[in-house]
Amino acid sequence: MHKRTQYFIVLIAALLGAGCASQGTAPVRDGSGVAAAPSAATASVSGFHTVRPGETLLGIARQYGVTLPDLVAWNRITDPDQIHVGQTLRVSATAAATAGSVAPGSGGAVVTPVPPAGSAAASVPIVREPVGGRAPVVEPAAIEPPTAVPGEQAPAASSGQWAWPSAGTVVAGFNEASNKGLDIGGKVGDPVFAAAAGKVVYAGSGLRGYGKLIVIKHNQEFNSVYAHNDKLLVKEDDQVTQGQKIAELGSSEAERPKLHFEIRKQGKAVDPTGYLPAR
Repeated sequence: MHKRTQYFIVLIAALLGAGCASQGTAPVRDGSGVAAAPSAATASVSGFHTVRPGETLLGIARQYGVTLPDLVAWNRITDPDQIHVGQTLRVSATAAATAGSVAPGSGGAVVTPVPPAGSAAASVPIVREPVGGRAPVVEPAAIEPPTAVPGEQAPAASSGQWAWPSAGTVVAGFNEASNKGLDIGGKVGDPVFAAAAGKVVYAGSGLRGYGKLIVIKHNQEFNSVYAHNDKLLVKEDDQVTQGQKIAELGSSEAERPKLHFEIRKQGKAVDPTGYLPAR
């Protein structure tokens, strides 16, 4: 149970990016087991980076101006402290199979550079060889969410498929840079409702900045997030229905009583007002 809880905390942290920027990661150690002094990173080739001794995942993220959750998701990293010297990491949202690197999770498959169209090299057949033998080329991809619950229907983007999680007034709207959802005001003890039917995949307070948090998985595409609660009324693996009371509004890790509500589509925060019915 302890390992399972740790898995969900790592997964949810990757999806939400909660407090990741403030958490350090262990430096990469060389073959002697001693942490090597940080050195200049190898230049990125078409959005990829090769890890050198002394580097950390957080340091690499800062070097390329990306977030730690993005690096975790792009490279399918389950433990941000366990990167190793020589490992190739995707460091760009637009990077795909266009750099000579070992794609994460590919079993050592080398992704061969693709020459520009019209160049002399473009006529040369592209050969993809694995390290130590042939293997299929696997593209870097986002962290895969848990298996969908059988029989669930995908909440549509049209109004009517989602319901407001609280009756309070919106005190802060969605902003992709600074607020990944809606902040809905209220008083401590106000009911918090499930915005759509689904399965509780996280219920706890292990993610810094979110207080007492609930995450509901609706299908392979959508999750919803309910943060800063005073009391949680559901637990992990519970099935919930739309409109079911799942928590009581609070101010855990917040400056005032409020519900912070997010809708995540394939791990990316989207504006909930595009999904919720008009008031």
